[in-house]
Amino acid sequence: MSRVLGLVASSCGGLDTRFAAQLAKPAADRGWELAITLTPTAARWLEKTGGIGELEKLTELPVRSTSRLPGEPRPHPDPEVFLFAPASANSVAKLALGIADNQALTLLGDVLGTPGSTIVLGYQIQDTRIHHPAWQRHLDTLVSAGVTTARLSPEASWTSVLDLLPPV
Repeated sequence: MSRVLGLVASSCGGLDTRFAAQLAKPAADRGWELAITLTPTAARWLEKTGGIGELEKLTELPVRSTSRLPGEPRPHPDPEVFLFAPASANSVAKLALGIADNQALTLLGDVLGTPGSTIVLGYQIQDTRIHHPAWQRHLDTLVSAGVTTARLSPEASWTSVLDLLPPV
């Protein structure tokens, strides 16, 4: 029996070539049922490169980037475990501040700090971003809400962040 993984991604370098190969497929191979939600920009990037079709082959659930209309059924079950990777500096800041201006951040914001929910955040940022005075406060806010954070390296495989998830 598989568990549902809320796999969330924002637009970061490598999204088009690494997200499916280094996160989505390995997570599915480990036994996770993928409920994929993308930020609007991430969805545009993957639509342009054909990456949405690649993700759709890994899950029986729709790949989401927009909210549902009133009266429409919920397209995903409620996961207890979420992986937000890659997460951009912009999306990390918005999540820490409670800004839910897209479906991906609404989904995560609704469960942030909820007992029994697990959120792992793999962020990818420019080296200069760590010097921004608000950056560490954003990470500290998320960690204080129970989020596990890890920096994704442009050189190393993103797959290692899957090791931070609980067992399937």
